Amino acid sequence: MPLLEVRNLSKTFDLAESPFGGRRAGEVRAVDDVSLDIHEGETLGLVGESGSGKSTLGRLILRLIEPTSGVVLFDGVDLVKANGSELRRLRRDMQIIFQDPFGSLDPRYRVEDVIAEPLILHQKIIRGSLSRDARRQRVRELLRAVGMDESAMPCYAHEFSGGQRQRIGIARALALQPKFIVADEPVSALDVSVGAQIVNLLQQLQHDFGLTYLFISHSMPVVRYLSTRIAVMYGGKIVEIGSTEQITTQPRHAYTRKLLAATPEMAAS
Repeated sequence: MPLLEVRNLSKTFDLAESPFGGRRAGEVRAVDDVSLDIHEGETLGLVGESGSGKSTLGRLILRLIEPTSGVVLFDGVDLVKANGSELRRLRRDMQIIFQDPFGSLDPRYRVEDVIAEPLILHQKIIRGSLSRDARRQRVRELLRAVGMDESAMPCYAHEFSGGQRQRIGIARALALQPKFIVADEPVSALDVSVGAQIVNLLQQLQHDFGLTYLFISHSMPVVRYLSTRIAVMYGGKIVEIGSTEQITTQPRHAYTRKLLAATPEMAAS
């Protein structure tokens, strides 16, 4: 059975009221009848141009946004129907790495507090309250796991580079030992060389912690490198899904071929 099953998931947003008469300008179907599965231990790459609905889909799956319709089963539990306490319990196993490594970290918090916050918020779920010393030790372990050390703990996010801030965000996502992580364009705001380091780190962490990823990106080369399978999204729909090899060497949909053709290194391979 897949770890995650998405069935007929849709999200419609009302457009803002028109300033010229107060009437609604209409609706936008950001995610349109999407169905997909993600199996334990794999990375499903979700690729498409800006505005295709990728990030909205990732947030719908985690129920950070309420869906208009559809079903999301995680470990057999319907997240759409889960109540507050049940959803809180499930959140331990589902985390997100955000695109912006600065905006996603509270500038008022020291690094130690940023990473420890999930441990405090979910302390009843993680075998009771952890002492401050135990939390600090866990933060040290997480910083080491992402290639940093405890000297970062008393510092603030603005004292670090973009790549280091993203490592801190990854450490926070790992704090509760999740099974599944949505990585929402985690390297798009970084320099190419730094982004490559983060991609390699995510790959290593998947091996070390047995993680399952939904990796969202507009970059087909990055998705090809990291993913087991690839789903191509366009206009709120999944237009093609298949193995990484099939999608990148024998694409069936015209939009997939267009994405590949727009990337010189992919078009030449």
